[in-house]
Amino acid sequence: MSVAISSESLLELAKSRTPADRERLLLGVVALCDAGDGAAAATSPQIQVLLNSIFLGLVVGAEREIRKRLAEKLSTAQWAPAALINVLALDEIEIARPIIAGSPVLKDADLIRLLIEATIEHQIEVARRPNLGQPVVAAILEKAEPAVMTALAGNPTADLREEDLAQLVEAAKQIAALRSPMSRHPKLSSALALRLYIWVGQALRESLADRFRLDPALVEEALAQSVQEAHRAAPSGQGMVILARDGERESMEQRLIDKLHDAGQLRPGYLVRVLQEGRLSLFRTALATLGHFDTDHVQRVIDSDRPELLGLACAAVGIDRSVFPTILDLIRQLNGGRPGGGADGAKRAIGAFGPVSAEVAAAAFRQAASSL
Repeated sequence: MSVAISSESLLELAKSRTPADRERLLLGVVALCDAGDGAAAATSPQIQVLLNSIFLGLVVGAEREIRKRLAEKLSTAQWAPAALINVLALDEIEIARPIIAGSPVLKDADLIRLLIEATIEHQIEVARRPNLGQPVVAAILEKAEPAVMTALAGNPTADLREEDLAQLVEAAKQIAALRSPMSRHPKLSSALALRLYIWVGQALRESLADRFRLDPALVEEALAQSVQEAHRAAPSGQGMVILARDGERESMEQRLIDKLHDAGQLRPGYLVRVLQEGRLSLFRTALATLGHFDTDHVQRVIDSDRPELLGLACAAVGIDRSVFPTILDLIRQLNGGRPGGGADGAKRAIGAFGPVSAEVAAAAFRQAASSL
C-alpha cells in the first residue's frame, strides 16, 4: 500500500454522502490493501491508524448493503483494523456472520465479548467458528445457553476437552437438541457414549451401539442404574421421567398449553424457549394454539420444504423477524433438517414478515398449509 495516499485526500473523498460513492471508496481501499505488498504495509501502526480513521468514518451510518459487502470482503483479511472488525461483528447477524465465522483479527477475548453482549444468533455463530479455542469453549459452557451449546456440540473442530464433552453429555439429559450432534461427535469416548445412550431415542442408540460396539451387558446395567436413580430421586413417583405413548404425550401437552393459554401465559417467547429445550412437539402444539391453527397443518409445514409457510405462521402469532432465523435453525436441528429449502428457503421465509397484518398472515398460512 503506497503511503503517498494521504489521509487528507481519502477523507476528502469520504465527504460524498451517496451510497454508491461510499461503497466505491470502501471497496477501493480494501483493494489497495489486498494488492501486491499492500497487505504487509497495511499492518504497520501508521497505516492502521489511517485505516481506522477511514473505515470507521465511512461505516458509521453507511447503508446496510455497503456494510454487508464490506464484511464479506474483510472476513479473511489479516490486515483489517481490529476496531472495525469488532464493530462489524456486533452488527446485525447477516452482516456479522462472515466476520464471526472467519476473521483472523477476532481473538478469544473478542469472541467472549460477543457471547456476553450480542444476540443469541451471534452467540450461535461464535460456537460454530472453526477451531474455537478453549477459553471460548469454557465461556459457552459456563453460560449454558441451550442453543449455543447445541451449536458447539456440532462443531467438530472446537477445542473440547474430555470434561467439556462430559458436561455436554450430561446437559443432553435435559436438552434433546444436544443428543444427535453429541452422538456424532468425533471426540466422544466409549464411556461417554454409554452415558449418552441412556438419554437418546432408539435410532441414536443403534448408531451409538454400532459405532462404539457397546457391550450389551454394560448397556443394560447403565439403563437399570438410570431407572434406580429416578426411583431414589422420586420415591412417590413424582418427578420421574415417564415415557408416554405418543397419544398420551400429545394429550398431556395439549392440556399444558391450554392451561397456559387460559391463564394468559402463552406468549410468543414461549415458542423459542421450548425449542431451546428440544421439545418440538410442544412447540407445534403451542404454535397451533396461539394462531388458532390446525395442529396437523403445523406439522405438515414443519415437515415440508417450504419454510416460508412456517414464517407466515410465526408472523401471525407475533414472532419478530429477527428471532425467526433462530426458530428455523432450532426446528431443523430437531427435525432432521426440515423444513427444507436450505439458505434460499430461509431467505424466502423472511419475506413472510412483510408489511401485512397478523390476520392476513394467518389466513395465508391456513390456505397454503391446507394444500400440502
